[in-house]
Amino acid sequence: MNIVVCLKQVPDTSEVKLNPETNTLIRDGVQNIMNPFDRQALETALILKDNCGAKVTVVSMGPPQAEEILKEAISMGADDAVLVSDRALAGSDTLATSFALAGVVKSLGEVDLVLCGKQAVDGDTAQVGPEMAEHLGFPQVTGALKVAVDGAKVLVDRENESTSQTLAVEMPALVTVTRAEKEPRFASIKGKMKARKAVIPVKTAAELGIDTTMIGLAGSPTKVKKVFTPPVPEVHSEIINEEDTDKAVDMLLEKLVQANIITR
Repeated sequence: MNIVVCLKQVPDTSEVKLNPETNTLIRDGVQNIMNPFDRQALETALILKDNCGAKVTVVSMGPPQAEEILKEAISMGADDAVLVSDRALAGSDTLATSFALAGVVKSLGEVDLVLCGKQAVDGDTAQVGPEMAEHLGFPQVTGALKVAVDGAKVLVDRENESTSQTLAVEMPALVTVTRAEKEPRFASIKGKMKARKAVIPVKTAAELGIDTTMIGLAGSPTKVKKVFTPPVPEVHSEIINEEDTDKAVDMLLEKLVQANIITR
């Protein structure tokens, strides 16, 4: 069984700030980490590897420094990794990104299951995984909490607004993961040694046979015009210091009337 896990390197959102003049993210001095939801997807894949003997390949699209999270994944138990890094990918929106990642998956040959995090914490669109499924022609299940394999089918327990669901889909399939059934594992000493020696292949879009007219700005139908911090509304408050409850209620009602919140 061959499993592919898509990983994204993102800035630590607890440290992200906006430049008030340019309205762009300040990345200097901000630590880059593995997208937390992708970490859950990776743990889900490693659980399947433990249970079924699957091969786990991790892939990422990004700058050369994204190699860091791929090596981290290998230290946790992934078998292989591929990084697609190409200036032609710059400016890709979710549609172009999903097209490129689908191209990476296709280049790997026969794949039974693709796992993605529910969403990336820097974009929060939750679009890339489902769009990849469309490009690949795979059935998809989103919001997984547990993933198991039963013969040629993948069984997925997923979250819903008011109920829980268990869905079965034929493989090959794509599943986006909200939370793994176990906390993501730590890297072992053996895994760290393997990761240190690992040579991550870095591929360009052309090398993977990806149509460059479908990626980057040229292949992106959506573009970010402006990023800004919403202004914080001014809130005025007043405390009524009146021990007599009846008087306090009358005073409050009078103020609500004066503010046109209620009418008499």
